[in-house]
Amino acid sequence: MIMRTLAFAVCATFAAATVQAGFTGPDIDKVNGSIRVEEGQAAGDLETVNGSIYLRTHARADTADTVNGSIELDDDTELKSAETVNGAISLGQRARVHDSLESVNGSITLERGADVGGKVSNVNGRIRVDSARVGGSIETVAGDIEIGTGSHVEGGILVEKPSGWSWGKQKNPRIVIGPNAVVQGRLVFRRDVDLFVSSSAKIGAVEGATPTMFSGATP
Repeated sequence: MIMRTLAFAVCATFAAATVQAGFTGPDIDKVNGSIRVEEGQAAGDLETVNGSIYLRTHARADTADTVNGSIELDDDTELKSAETVNGAISLGQRARVHDSLESVNGSITLERGADVGGKVSNVNGRIRVDSARVGGSIETVAGDIEIGTGSHVEGGILVEKPSGWSWGKQKNPRIVIGPNAVVQGRLVFRRDVDLFVSSSAKIGAVEGATPTMFSGATP
């Protein structure tokens, strides 16, 4: 878990760590600095507090956790799960994450052919799925969601109501489900959203919003 990394403060280093391992690789724990797993290499759990995590083409690792930093997976990479608080998560083409992707304040992007076995969630930031698969749900509070052409989401969509105080009228999240996309399960909206659904998409039951249908590539 992310908070566990605070226990490693006594081991703080300030240079980026580069992993060059064999079929099974070491765990890397840092406080300040980025972590890189080079092309075709393997690693275990990757944890840092202030720094980003990168997996280069054909690299693989167990988990990737950071507090202040992005998580970037190049094409054909493999990971168990990824979690950040302040930072984006991006998966290249055919990248595979077996469990979940989670960011609090940051966008999440899945490129063509990427595959996530579990949930994809954030609080703030755009979520874009481009001809990719999500085995769980997609969840957000204030972020836009774009389910691109031919994408497949098996666990539905949830947009939660913001908690706490807010000043003024907030922008509605924009939810777009593109041509030939499939969203199984319920689409639940606990706040006002702008929902656009392609006439060729297939979706489950919608709660809390009225879809606006469109033809063509985009609304």
